[in-house]
Amino acid sequence: MRRKNQLLDRAAALTETHFPSAGQDLEKLCAFRTPGQVRMIFEEFFSVGAGLALRRRKAKALEGIEFQVRDSARQSIRKILPFHPTMAQKRVLKEIVADMCSVRPMNRLLQGDVGSGKTIVAIQAAILAMANGYQVALMAPTEILATQHYLYIKQLFRPLDYRVDLLISARKAAEKAELKQRIADGQLDLMIGTHALIEEDVSFARLGLVVVDEQHRFGVLQRFELIRKGYRPDVLVMTATPIPRTLALTLYGDLDFSVIDELPPHRTPIVTKLLEERDHETAFNFIREKVRHGEQAYVICPVIEEGGKLDLKPAVRMYEQLAHNVFPEFRVGLLHGRLPSEEKEGVMARFKDGELQILVATTVVEVGVDVPNATLMLIEHADRFGLSQLHQLRGRIGRGSKKSYCLLMAEERRSEVAAERLRTMVETTDGFRIAEIDLKLRGPGEFFGTRQWGIPAFRIANLLRDQDILEWAKREAAEFVAHPPSPQEFDDFVSYLRSEWPRRYGLASVA
Repeated sequence: MRRKNQLLDRAAALTETHFPSAGQDLEKLCAFRTPGQVRMIFEEFFSVGAGLALRRRKAKALEGIEFQVRDSARQSIRKILPFHPTMAQKRVLKEIVADMCSVRPMNRLLQGDVGSGKTIVAIQAAILAMANGYQVALMAPTEILATQHYLYIKQLFRPLDYRVDLLISARKAAEKAELKQRIADGQLDLMIGTHALIEEDVSFARLGLVVVDEQHRFGVLQRFELIRKGYRPDVLVMTATPIPRTLALTLYGDLDFSVIDELPPHRTPIVTKLLEERDHETAFNFIREKVRHGEQAYVICPVIEEGGKLDLKPAVRMYEQLAHNVFPEFRVGLLHGRLPSEEKEGVMARFKDGELQILVATTVVEVGVDVPNATLMLIEHADRFGLSQLHQLRGRIGRGSKKSYCLLMAEERRSEVAAERLRTMVETTDGFRIAEIDLKLRGPGEFFGTRQWGIPAFRIANLLRDQDILEWAKREAAEFVAHPPSPQEFDDFVSYLRSEWPRRYGLASVA
């Protein structure tokens, strides 16, 4: 790769890119590797890299909360740990504690595959904050996930004196009003909730730590809304969607990274099998055998009810078929997003307690549902789901010590892209490998599915094609911000970024 000072100047690069000369190498032109194209790609990546480096430097210059590791925190953590932490969890917790004990506000992304134990790490960070007299806010994207967190943490905290509660839209108005008053008065230590936490009338007495779970479900601005409810609180954002390094460099260049790259030792690998419509009887017999031996199963459907042009099995019809015709001897439940919150919670509680043996559900169970005795999942129309969504769904099983099976039921006639997704699911359970393939199949925009992630709107640069230029530009940008050639050149560049950053790249302010 050529050095930055060997690049064409901007005017020449623009001319060459838009009006290539007759003798231009056609192969390089099609591969976006002519000198002019490389110059323009480098500029886009350099601008984003420098902007993120400036934002990171600005955050590092602020003074935040300097937490102290107190004996009370150590004792509380020892009382609640449900299992011996993995080496990866210990390493990540050490990084988080070092951040929290620094005078600079923590801004850290915690990545970990489904079932890797991110939540217990976040809970330990919360205990450190609460032991110092601060409040903690944990925001989850759905009511079912927020409720799961609440029930799990409330049970863990039985030996402790910390006060925990749940703020979701489904709660009665009087209950919410009382909760909000208790948060404002500092009577609650850990507040778990959904978007309801960022409503204008929610205020904290002493917010010290913000935890955002499943970060990819929230917009960047929603995270900032919660952060603004405290005075420079520490921030921990978590995701079970592994982010390929290429995208991490552009999406989270202003955050520190921690990765839990190890599963708890009791987890057994999930066996994934691809079936076709004619194999339904085989799948049902397999479910019957496992349930008779005391295990539980999920049956996932892509839609709730009949409708539309797609010939998809809806959850309601599947539930009726399984409950009355296929498995009349078993207790079958139904879970989907349109059920009232109390009913959803009741269904999940009955499934977790073993009262229900088979649960027919939509993707409402994609995140946050933890039932160790559920060892089998049948996904109907698996060819219609995205790769990362299939991986998330599969992560609901394999959470106990018994061998688990994921059955992908797909149509015989399917697109090549759908076939590649299904092949990947059968071949690997490695979330980062799956994320890399998913990124290649869908591209960065659809991989995250939203502009809310803050993916830069590049004009010529391509995150998949130009990874080598991205890494090079990021290094050069970091060097420029740390050691600018001259104060004037630095000031000119910052002025340029301030004017171009929001309009051209669709990102939040850099300074």
